Parts: sequence; structure tokens; C-alpha cells
Amino acid sequence: MALSSLDIAAFVLYCVLLIAIAWWVSREKPGHQKGSEDYFLASKALPWWAIGASLIAANISAEQIIGMSGSGYVVGLAIASYEWMAAITLLVVGKFFLPIYLKKGIYTMPQFLEQRYDHRVRTTMAVFWLGVYTLVNLTAVLYLGALAIETLTGVDMLYGLLFLAVFSMSYSLYGGLKAIALTDIIQVVLLVLGGLMVTYLALNQISGGAGALHGFSMLLSEMPARFDMILDPSSPHYDDLPGISVLVGGLWIMNLSYWGFNQYITQRALAAKNLVEAQKGIAFAAYLKLLMPLIVVLPGIAAAMLAPGLDRPDQAYPEMMKLVPQGLLGITFAALVAAISSSLGSMSNSVSTIFTMDIYRQLINTNASERRTLWVGRLAALSAMIIALTVAQPLLGELDQAFQYIQEFTGFFTPGIVAIFLLGFFWKKATASSALVAAIASVVLSIAFKLLWPALPFMDRVGLVFVLCCVLAVVVTLGSLAISGTGGLRQAAPADGSGHSYLFNGAGDQSKAIDLEGIEFSTTGSFNMLAIGVCLITAALYVIWW
Repeated sequence: MALSSLDIAAFVLYCVLLIAIAWWVSREKPGHQKGSEDYFLASKALPWWAIGASLIAANISAEQIIGMSGSGYVVGLAIASYEWMAAITLLVVGKFFLPIYLKKGIYTMPQFLEQRYDHRVRTTMAVFWLGVYTLVNLTAVLYLGALAIETLTGVDMLYGLLFLAVFSMSYSLYGGLKAIALTDIIQVVLLVLGGLMVTYLALNQISGGAGALHGFSMLLSEMPARFDMILDPSSPHYDDLPGISVLVGGLWIMNLSYWGFNQYITQRALAAKNLVEAQKGIAFAAYLKLLMPLIVVLPGIAAAMLAPGLDRPDQAYPEMMKLVPQGLLGITFAALVAAISSSLGSMSNSVSTIFTMDIYRQLINTNASERRTLWVGRLAALSAMIIALTVAQPLLGELDQAFQYIQEFTGFFTPGIVAIFLLGFFWKKATASSALVAAIASVVLSIAFKLLWPALPFMDRVGLVFVLCCVLAVVVTLGSLAISGTGGLRQAAPADGSGHSYLFNGAGDQSKAIDLEGIEFSTTGSFNMLAIGVCLITAALYVIWW
């Protein structure tokens, strides 16, 4: 379905306005030179509404809109657990993790790991995240976005990839996080309005023009199995969403990793004016997450009824977009591109931040000027985008459901990441050696279980590997305590001048352990009320669709 002249005009107007606004908000006051804090953390001045909107804009991209709609097409409403459980996870992050991050005054997650453990852990995880963000996240968003453009407009995949890369870079490369976060307000408004329009039109089409509510009732009666939130073991999709484990198992580990320890997500909260403002933004984002299945899952379920013969599930959302009449299609198309470009900008900016602050300024040029730091950051973002452009189609071109692929792949690493952070937060004896063991064990155990126990659902595998990583980290730490306590072995000389052995540095509470008594974990009454509301709504949704 080709865009009409009116649609093209609306879309071009959106692109021009967004770039103009991004450059306008990125301007500096006369006499002020943009520094690394301005570029990477938006001068630490983001208000709550910008934080909340930017969190959702960074999260909801082609990966969610196209990928999750595709999973909704095949699996049904059960895939919405990723959204609804995320709302609860955000509250946990806001109350327990953000106070620690903001107290430490960090730029990046690897920086925190050095403050808590040592530079080995920082460098190892920095390299890991650079690889994942470039080869998994950026490539997935680029590919699925280009697929949507090709399905909707007939534009060749290559040109779609190039357009998305150039458009996202055109406003994020210069302005940094400030340009991304403040334009995300526009992106989220477009995303919600455009998404609701697609959902309404799909349901109205099902009812034959009798309205969306009637269409929803028909969808319920015709496809009741698509609305089971907790899948039975007899379901062909049980391996992806294994029943009650969705509520008490590995999904918590996946969500904690994504929302609590993921650079391109947490970077927004790190840029807040203060802790209270960050927590307000987190609560705002939690309510938006409750709304998301209506936008990203329901159209996929509707497509299963309206277009049951699609070649690939990931074509479901673009197929539903074809229901939008000319004149409005340009706005809906802009909403889709808004979600994609926002995530691309966020991910490339996080690659830039990690490479610059954790690799370049730590290992290559420790005395880099602010001006050189910014140029290196921009070059890193551009390089990551070029790499993602090159490998996107070869990596993802043959996949059936890209969303499930992303979850499966990241599931190899997330158990170790969550173990490292949680033990680092709340156990003062955790050592750098135990953190590295957990990181390595996460990959090794995940691969071993996948090969040797293929019937184990991947979400259950994530939960099991997380427990084993924690056990191994504790054993390594306590083993160090026991060995150093016997006096039978002499501690190795420190390699970093810190006065602590790398091998046996567990003689008690670590010198870099976090003093939790010095951190304010109490939250305001408004945050508590908002949190209660999120929990009650989430519980009600599961009771209704159990």
C-alpha cells in the first residue's frame, strides 16, 4: 500500500520538525562549552515527564511493536507479561536501585562495577555491552523497522535501513541524550496515538464497522486461546512462556537486567535533576507500560483473525497499518518511525557513552579533553550504527520471530549480570573474582543446559542459571574467606595497587562494598501511592485473563 501525497507530506513535516526541535534544545548558552555531562547525561537536568517518556520511547521500538505484535499473532496475550511484569520491575528499580546509582554519581553501568569491584569487571562488562548493543539491539531495531517500511510502502529493505540510520543520527549525534530525551516527548505522543488508532481500526474491521468494543468481543469468542495469560504445558508455545514461571521465575531476571542494569535504559534516570524526580519518571513509565499491550500485542492478535495466512508473524503489525485511511496513514507511519528512531538514537548514544567513558578514557587516553571526548563519543555512535547496518540483514533475515530470538540470546548473559549487581548491591563480602566467575558461568551454564536439556523452557533456564551463578559467586567468595583465614596460603600481590589481592581478596567486607546505611531508600507518599496503583492494576489484569 503506497503512501498518498498527503501522507508523505505529513511524514516529511514530522521528520523536519523533529530534527529542528532536537537541534534547538541542543543549543548551548553563549559562552558555554558542551561537556561530557551535557552530552551523555543531559546536564543532569531531566524532569520526571521527560524521564518517563524517554524510558518508554527507548524501550518501545520495532523490537516491541513489530516483534511483539508478531508474537501476539502466534502466541497471543501471554506475551504481554513482558510489559505488565515490567511495570512492577520499574518500581523495584526506582525504590532500590536508583538511590544507589545516584549516590555514586556514575555515568555508566561498567563504571559502577569498577566502583564496587575492580577495573577488570568494568572492562569485561563494557566490552560485552558494546557487543550486545551493536550486534543484537541496534541490528534488531534496524532490521525490524526496515521490514515494517518495506511491508507498508514497498520500499526496498536496504533503503529502509539507510533511512532509519541517517534519520536517527541526524538529531541524536550532535545533541546527545538531551536531544533524544526531550524529543522523546513528541515520539511517545505519536506512538500512543498512532498505536491506539491501529488497534481501533483492526478491532472495528473485525466487527464489520460495528465498533472496536464489539470487535474485541468477537475476537474473544472466536480466538479464546489467544487470551490465556498463563499457558498450559500442552500449549505449543509453553517453551517460550512456561506457565506460572512467568510470574515467579526467569522473567523477573530478564526484566531486572533490562530495566535495572541496562545502560540505554538507566541512563535516563542517571540524568535526572534528583532522586525524587527520577522516581516520579519511573512511576510514569510504569503506567505507560501497563498501556503498551493494547498498542503492541492486541493488533497482532487481531491480525491472526483478519490475515491468518501471513508468510511471517512479524508482518502482522504492518499488515494492520494498511487499515489506516489515507491522510492518517502518514501520521501512523510517523509514529512507527518515531519509536524506531528514538530507540536507535538511545542505543547508539549508550554505545557512545560506554566506549568513551569506560574504554577510551580509561584505557586509551586518560587525559582526553572534553572536546576530544565528545568527538570520540560521536565517532563511536556513528561506527556502531555503520556496523549494525552492515550485519542487520545477514543476522536476522531468516528468523521467524525476532522478539523471541532477542530474548533467547540475551538470556545467556542476563543471569550472570543480575547476580553480579544484586550481590554487589546487597552483600558486602562479594569479590571481583566472584563477579567474574558469575559472568563466565552464566554463558557456560546457559549453553550447557540448552544443549543437554533442550526441553527446559528458556525462561526456566534463565531462572535456574541465575540461582547457580549466585551459588558459585558465594562459594568463590567464602572459599577466599576460608583460604585467607587459614593463613596457609599467602595472598597474591595486588596488580592494581589497591592493596587487595585479585585471587584471595575476601578477608571480610570488601573495601569497595556499598554502605547501604548511607543511602536513602525511603520514597515519597506520591511514589508509594502510584506504586500501589500499578500493583493493583497488574494483579487485576492477571486475575481477569488467567
